[in-house]
Amino acid sequence: MKVGIVVPYSWSFWGGVPEHADHQARALERLGVTARIMIGHDPPGRLTKYLHPRVGRHERPPAHVIPIGRSVIVPANGALPNIVLSPRAVFRMRQVLARERFDLLHVHEPMTPAIGVAALSFARVPLVATFHASGELAWMKLATPVWGFLAERLDHRIAVSQDAADSARRYLPGDYEVIPNGVAMPERADPAGRETRIVFLGRHEPRKGLQVLLRAWPEIRRQTGARLRVLGADPLQVRLLLTRLRVSDDGVDALGFVSERERTEELLKAKAFVAPSLHGESFGMVLTEAFACATPVVASDIPGYRDVMTPETGVLIPANEPHVLAQATVSLLADEPRRQQLGAGARRRARAYSWDDIGRRLLAIYERVATGSPAALAAAG
Repeated sequence: MKVGIVVPYSWSFWGGVPEHADHQARALERLGVTARIMIGHDPPGRLTKYLHPRVGRHERPPAHVIPIGRSVIVPANGALPNIVLSPRAVFRMRQVLARERFDLLHVHEPMTPAIGVAALSFARVPLVATFHASGELAWMKLATPVWGFLAERLDHRIAVSQDAADSARRYLPGDYEVIPNGVAMPERADPAGRETRIVFLGRHEPRKGLQVLLRAWPEIRRQTGARLRVLGADPLQVRLLLTRLRVSDDGVDALGFVSERERTEELLKAKAFVAPSLHGESFGMVLTEAFACATPVVASDIPGYRDVMTPETGVLIPANEPHVLAQATVSLLADEPRRQQLGAGARRRARAYSWDDIGRRLLAIYERVATGSPAALAAAG
């Protein structure tokens, strides 16, 4: 079986959906499926620097990634995703689909132009879709009346969480199967012997709550002597945020964009992972990454995170409460036996999100829908 995985964002910039698709492709390949990812790509050069202030991975993508077009930053759902909107991408999608002759397409965020919508429009094979976003999804108020009818072409709908399913169902009624984001499991992860540091992972977006953590940081630093490793956010933006908050950068290391391997290494060294997001998290993908590394978590008690966290993996706290965040983090680092116990519990919890298991679930869906008449053909008449 040959499966095309469609992602409307850019491979060049780290994000949950592109990373999900990459792990999905690798899990399917291990099961004997030929998988290709169709996604945006922003090559190095002056235009990319002009369109994207962040530094990303601009080298040539790996062989299983098929670049479709450049992306632009589009505010959506409290985030700043890099979405491919070029009209050329529509024609490029048509060419790629004709050339690759996929047996099935799996489209992530299928209502997102231009790649996702183009895939639904041109496909003549079974279509599976995964819906990631949760919340109000204000942009769907525009999308649904214009191209929402294309959802009728979907043979199977997946959501990464119940919140994501409920959000999508408000605009596109139907049945959604919940299959969470997977996580790559390091071969070894020992919660003991860690350095006194905590990790934050996320882009510099207000909803990610970095500003909350930085307000809490002076107290955490004073009582624990820990270092804060900030991954994903642009270092210049972190420094500007520290200046605006009038918080010292003492003990703060802003590393910017890091590879998946580097993220894993950071998490394997840290005593705790802090996720102070305010809203808009459909699934705690960053939490399960920490779990896989046997790193306990202090996280906001919000939808998406609440479904992933358990008392055996870390601590849930009210969102947007710097003092409470500081207290919870200090308490966790002060009690080493408890911290190690939570780290071991997190590692056990991560096994429920193994990509090998999720790959098998996806393959079962593909085999089931491939035996029927594709809804895309029926819709096309």
